[in-house]
Amino acid sequence: MKKMIRCTMLYLLAVMTATTSFAQGKIQKLPLDDQTNWQIFNRSIVTVSKDSVAFGQGENEGMWIWKGTTFTPQTIEFDVRGENNMDRSFVGIAFNLQDEKTYEGIYFRPFNFYNPDTIRRWRAVQYICAPNYPWFKLREDSPGKYENKVWQAPNGDDWFHVKITIDHPVIKVYVNKNNTPTLVVNSLSEHKSGRVALWMGNQARGTFANLVVK
Repeated sequence: MKKMIRCTMLYLLAVMTATTSFAQGKIQKLPLDDQTNWQIFNRSIVTVSKDSVAFGQGENEGMWIWKGTTFTPQTIEFDVRGENNMDRSFVGIAFNLQDEKTYEGIYFRPFNFYNPDTIRRWRAVQYICAPNYPWFKLREDSPGKYENKVWQAPNGDDWFHVKITIDHPVIKVYVNKNNTPTLVVNSLSEHKSGRVALWMGNQARGTFANLVVK
């Protein structure tokens, strides 16, 4: 009996320690292969494995929404692959998500990484805050403030690594472990916490891997 009580107490202590550690900013890798933890919105899954998931093409925005913990994110990291396909590849992450229409997001236009139109190269990475601040409103009201060029960009068809740091209100985006941020913006959202989601824009498909949230 004493042994059973001791084991129970040790188990509860381990759970409390893990919960406290996570609350203090530990890293959590989200399991992409366990579909019970996710809600799919406006996309279909093509393939899924332990660390990666690929989605088919679809109209309008599509998301793979985490149903578990609500985060106040400090850092979000993931690997992503889009396409060098003009106006058909928009891939990124949504965070502080309240529902399918209310969230902040960072996404990439891989077809602009090395676009022959050099003006378009400065539109390779984009911040949005839905529903009030879509990309076209931000571009019209504050040209060049919420989008930028990706420095030392990969090929538009290749995998690349993304790191987003959030020290409210400042959001910084890093690509392929470059120490210089490719985009720095101030948040336009009233929300500081919410769910996270893999995100694709209109007509886009994408493959994502190794999603980690701190």
